[in-house]
Amino acid sequence: MPTTQKTLMFLTSFVTSLGSVIVICSILGTQEWITSTIATVDLFSNGTVSITYGLFRGKSGQVLDQGLPELDKHFEVLGILRDSSQKSLHLVVILFLVLSLAASLLSSGFTFYNSISNPYQTFLGPIGVYTWNGLSAFLAFLTMILFVGNTEANHLSQALSKELYADISVIRTTHSYGYSFWLILLVILLNIVTVVIIIFYQKARYQQKQEQRKPVEYAPRDGILF
Repeated sequence: MPTTQKTLMFLTSFVTSLGSVIVICSILGTQEWITSTIATVDLFSNGTVSITYGLFRGKSGQVLDQGLPELDKHFEVLGILRDSSQKSLHLVVILFLVLSLAASLLSSGFTFYNSISNPYQTFLGPIGVYTWNGLSAFLAFLTMILFVGNTEANHLSQALSKELYADISVIRTTHSYGYSFWLILLVILLNIVTVVIIIFYQKARYQQKQEQRKPVEYAPRDGILF
């Protein structure tokens, strides 16, 4: 059976790992990743298109200087994207975030198992916890980079707006990243906290072993022989 100290520390790391899982699920399920305000012009009027979307769904609205704008629209991101590079990169973003979720799930499983058992010298111990948390944080970081790259360099928002409003020409675009996007930083932080907790446990365990050896190492030779 694990010691009380080990149980408490691994249960704490289980909570942080589980928190990472919950945050990633909320990131996947919300559409407040980005809001893009796009200045447009068509045959009759200037205007703006405001488009807010996440990994799967989004909504848009139009404001015109003259005339009647179209009604607000709700759309499926992958359903209206036609450009293969934008669509492929968006799919990779989704894949990386799902893999990060899987790694966090494995981390939570490993930390909980270590709180009730002692697989210390195997991959099921701290090494496995380090591996899954490192992988989860790395994949989450890649998700952020690729999403920004697809938005800024690959003009994802402009492509979506042109699919929604066929007659417009884009003049300029400004982006504001929403809470769903920035929550990825919380995922990375929770993974780091999980690793730090286990490092502190291993350090405390090592110091405890060293203290147990000192009485034997510094005892008089005659006393040891006796």
